[in-house]
Amino acid sequence: MASAITHAFAAVALGKMASEKERGWRFWVLAAGSAALPDADVIGFAFGVQYEDVFGHRGLSHSLLFALTWAVFVALLEFRQTRGRELAWLIGFFFVVTASHGVLDAMTNGGLGVAFFSPFDRSRYFFSWRPLEVSPISLTRFFSEWGGAVLRSEWRYVWLPLGSLWFSVWTGRRFFEAFRDWREGRPS
Repeated sequence: MASAITHAFAAVALGKMASEKERGWRFWVLAAGSAALPDADVIGFAFGVQYEDVFGHRGLSHSLLFALTWAVFVALLEFRQTRGRELAWLIGFFFVVTASHGVLDAMTNGGLGVAFFSPFDRSRYFFSWRPLEVSPISLTRFFSEWGGAVLRSEWRYVWLPLGSLWFSVWTGRRFFEAFRDWREGRPS
């Protein structure tokens, strides 16, 4: 798995790029939490759930069906007054950030792969390009040299590219706003 920090960062970066609308702190907590949520399946280890089981790590909670179900649940529960395009956008956004968890995990160099199509297909998948060091499940092991290697690989292959893209989108928006203001004769 990728680290929870990187899953949360991906959600915030995707949200900032996808919308210019001001969003409150609850939105950002839900976005970061939704991106990290699939790893709650590790609780199953304490109850004897095996890694490769449908409810095991990287199983059903990492599936696209779970991401869609969670997105609908969050949008309808937390944004009850929202309708139309904004509701559709919220469902789409929470689907993407939740599904991004499996995408990042499928880019790691360890584990059993991701059950993207669970429960209909229990096959586990990895991408052919797997540059991310797999993060340890144990918090104590994360604060070791292994965790340092994880963060270095995530910095290089997730934070830097997503951060650069985020900055580019932000810069592009500012440029087009200034250009529009200039064309319309408004002072910047």
